[in-house]
Amino acid sequence: MSENPTTLHTVKVWDLPTRLFHWTLVALMIVQWLTAEQSSTMDYHVWGGYAVLALVLFRLIWGFVGSETARFSDFVRGPGAALEYVRAMLRGETPHYLGHNPMGAWSIVALLILLLIQAVTGLFANDDILIEGPLYAWVSKGTSDWLTTVHKLNFNLLLLVIAVHISAVLFYLLVKRENLIHPMLSGHKRLPPELAQPAPRLVSPWRALAALAAVGVAVWSLVR
Repeated sequence: MSENPTTLHTVKVWDLPTRLFHWTLVALMIVQWLTAEQSSTMDYHVWGGYAVLALVLFRLIWGFVGSETARFSDFVRGPGAALEYVRAMLRGETPHYLGHNPMGAWSIVALLILLLIQAVTGLFANDDILIEGPLYAWVSKGTSDWLTTVHKLNFNLLLLVIAVHISAVLFYLLVKRENLIHPMLSGHKRLPPELAQPAPRLVSPWRALAALAAVGVAVWSLVR
């Protein structure tokens, strides 16, 4: 489906907390990847894991109390919607959505689940040399070793899902001529009039700050 650019309206769809979450998480994943294998950088890896856990917990909360387009109830749809979206793509159409499309929504859910698994297993992991997760003493050595294995395997799966996500963004940019990066930077998206009105309800960033502070205190209390 193609739209005449003159018929598209610019509307703000992504609030500041959602955008900051996205790009902070991107930076953290790069840091986690770079610090994962060297014992000299493992302390940074551990602290980065705490930050990832806090961010994911924040995003889960924001998915229920955040702005309209950030809420799971707004963008998570059933398998039928995702299948119909794929069929439309195969027909050469590019359906517009106010927020995430059905396929993108499921990729976000998958990423959040994998990130949560990664962060939680890291709390119990060990490297058999110097590093032990802050909750290592809560479980047996055998359980810690098993969780360490899950932590390592899950990271590879996480990298695969991230690669698919990046490929999809590039596909939209280069093939479909739809820039998904700019809206996540600026917050604004160009949409047909029927989607642009009424504009989505964006809540105060102070609510996000309160949620992040609560999550930060909880994570700090847990790991200390």
